[in-house]
Amino acid sequence: MCRWMAYSGSPILMEELLFKPQHSLIDQSMASHSRETPTNGDGFGIGWYGYQGRAGLYRSIRPAWNDFNLRDLASQIETPLFLAHVRATSQATVQETNCHPFRYRNWLFVHNGEIFEIEKIRRDLLLGIAPELFSNILGTTDSEIMFYLAVTFGLESDPLGALARMAGFIEETAQAHGIPESLWMTVAVSNGQTLYGVRYASDGDAPSLYHSRDMDDIFTINPYLKQVLGHSTRVLVSEPIGAFQQMWEPISQSTAVRCRAGNLDIFPFKPVKLAASAA
Repeated sequence: MCRWMAYSGSPILMEELLFKPQHSLIDQSMASHSRETPTNGDGFGIGWYGYQGRAGLYRSIRPAWNDFNLRDLASQIETPLFLAHVRATSQATVQETNCHPFRYRNWLFVHNGEIFEIEKIRRDLLLGIAPELFSNILGTTDSEIMFYLAVTFGLESDPLGALARMAGFIEETAQAHGIPESLWMTVAVSNGQTLYGVRYASDGDAPSLYHSRDMDDIFTINPYLKQVLGHSTRVLVSEPIGAFQQMWEPISQSTAVRCRAGNLDIFPFKPVKLAASAA
């Protein structure tokens, strides 16, 4: 399992969340609370939106805790929205093109989890991706397949619907190959304006995911943060960061969230089977 975080709010130097808090994402790359993969040292990536509105990307196979370029960039880049990911690989090789975030046009995507027994269904999943998107697939991860399936199923016009159709297609394909429970995921995706997150698993036991509380509550808990964060701040994390656990609320199983302009909307999430929707 990997670890990721996503920030939306007033422009902020990335180091304020990536490095400075107690148990930051960089700390989690070395020592997360996950029993399965306490170390996430198989690469990392950050994706951010600058003043020109385009998504920037920096990825490396180095451990996040040992990349001085990352520390320098994070102290210089100010952004209103960014996604960051530290990787613990299960099957796919350690290479830069397998590091998250993945980018298509102005969309960024990160994932924690897996497609179980993907080796049995990889070909069928790849055939579900629109042919015109194939040249964008540069790595070998299940996560990148998930992303381009979502793009195929309408991510740019209906983000949460596309993620539901992606999940349904994976489960449908797996079940046809005798795999009853195939998908575990927390994902974040953004176009630079709105941040979306999903927590879902076929067996109802997805990896952990949290959202930050309303900023008035957070400022009451930790007044220092008034100097750092604006009232429109929303953060999604695999594990709580900072010294105050009460600043975070767990996102329930089978749930999607949407963050925009400081608002947090919560929806039930259910995969959409393509055969059923076609009928």
